[in-house]
Amino acid sequence: MTRIIPEDAVERRAVRPVICYLNETLPDPDLPGLQALRLTARKSGECLVPPREARCFHVPAGHFFRITSVEGPQVGDLNLWSAADPRERFYSGKTRALHGTHLTRGDRMWSSFPNLRPMATVTEDTLEWYGIDEYGGSVHDVIGTRCDPYTHRLLSGQDYHHCCHSNLTNALMAELSLARDEAEPLVHDVLNVFMCTGFTRDSGQYFMKASPVRPGDYIEFFAEIDLIGGLSACPGGDCGSAHSSDAAACHPLLVEIFAPARSAARAQPGPSAYRWP
Repeated sequence: MTRIIPEDAVERRAVRPVICYLNETLPDPDLPGLQALRLTARKSGECLVPPREARCFHVPAGHFFRITSVEGPQVGDLNLWSAADPRERFYSGKTRALHGTHLTRGDRMWSSFPNLRPMATVTEDTLEWYGIDEYGGSVHDVIGTRCDPYTHRLLSGQDYHHCCHSNLTNALMAELSLARDEAEPLVHDVLNVFMCTGFTRDSGQYFMKASPVRPGDYIEFFAEIDLIGGLSACPGGDCGSAHSSDAAACHPLLVEIFAPARSAARAQPGPSAYRWP
C-alpha cells in the first residue's frame, strides 16, 4: 500500500508544542525551609536492601529519608504507599505530567486519585549535575514501569523471579502480612532511582544506559505524609547492559531515616479538594 504524504506535512510537523500542565501554580515545596530543618535532623533508623531483593521501611511525616549507593553502581525501584491506607500510592504518570520525565531536587512524588497530594519532596540529589545528555538520557525516571516477570516471560519465554515487581510484592507481603493476591495489586509504577533512561529519537523506544551513580551518591526526600516505602535493588545492577538478570553485577542500597529535632512548620497536605457534583 502506497503511503501518501500530505502536501502540508512540513507545516503540520512544525507546529510548536504546548506544555500540558503549567506547574508554576503548584504549592511551593519551600526547599530553604526544608534544608534548615534537615540541619537539625539526626539518624533514627536504616534499612539495607540486598542485591536482587526488596525491603519495606516506614517514614513518619516530617522526617527525611535517603537512598544511597553503596559498594558499587546500582539502581533501585521505589514504591511509596500512605501508611494510613496503602491503597493511596505513588502516581508516577501524574508526577511525570507535572514535573517531567525525570525527578530531581524540588520535585515531588504525587499520590493516586482521589487524593492527588504530595507524598514526598526531593530535597537533595548528588546526581543533579547530570542533567540531560546527548542521547536525551537523564537520571531518576518516572517513565519506566518496573521490570516484571510477566513481560520477561512474554519476551523470553522464561521465568525469572527476582524482577523488581516480584521483589516489591514479596516485601509488601512480609511488611503488612498480606497474601500475594492482596499485595500484588498494590505494587505500582516506580521512581527508578539512579537509573539513566530516555527515549530514542528515531523510534521513540524506552532506553537505559549505565547509571552514572557511584558509591556515596544519594537522593534524599522529605516525607510529607506518613509513608511506607518499598525499594528493590534491581537485578540489572547499573542497567548498562540488561535487567532481570543474574549475570549483572548487583550491589546493595542503603535507606536511612532522619528525624528532625523540631517539627516542620507545615501541615500535612490533605487530599484533593475536588468533589464530584
